[in-house]
Amino acid sequence: MNNLRQHAQRSQPRQSLSDSRLRKHSDYQRAYAASRKRQSASMSWFMAPQSGEGPASPSGPRVGLTVGKVLGKAHERNRIKRRMREALRRHVDLLPAGFDLIFHPRRGVLTLDFARLEAEVVRILHQANAEAARLASTAAPERTAP
Repeated sequence: MNNLRQHAQRSQPRQSLSDSRLRKHSDYQRAYAASRKRQSASMSWFMAPQSGEGPASPSGPRVGLTVGKVLGKAHERNRIKRRMREALRRHVDLLPAGFDLIFHPRRGVLTLDFARLEAEVVRILHQANAEAARLASTAAPERTAP
C-alpha cells in the first residue's frame, strides 16, 4: 500500500518511451546498414540517420533494443530489457533528433549497479548527440553548394 502512495505522489510525470521505439524489422535493418558499430563498457550501439521518405517518416528520434538468446534464459533477457528501458525512459529527452539508436547490451548489464548502467546510457546518449551535431555540420555545407 505504501508503494501506491509513493507512486501517486510523484513530482514529475512519467515519460513514455513507447512513442520513440523502433518497431519494424525493416527499420532495424536500415539502421544497421546505415551505421557502424560502436562499443562501450557494457554494450554495443548503432546510430543511423532516419530516412525522411514517405508518409510514414518518423516524427522524432527512435531507439531500439536487442537482447539475443546468447545472453541467457528468457527471464534474464527480460530483466536486461526492463533495466535498459527504464534507463532510457529517464533520459528520452537526450535522444538525438533525426537519428535512430540501437542498443545491444552485454550480459554484464544484468548485474551492473543501476546507477552505473544509467550513467553509461547517458554517456552514450551524449556521444550520440555530439556525433549527430558533427554529422549535421558536415552535411550542411554540402546541401548549400550550387
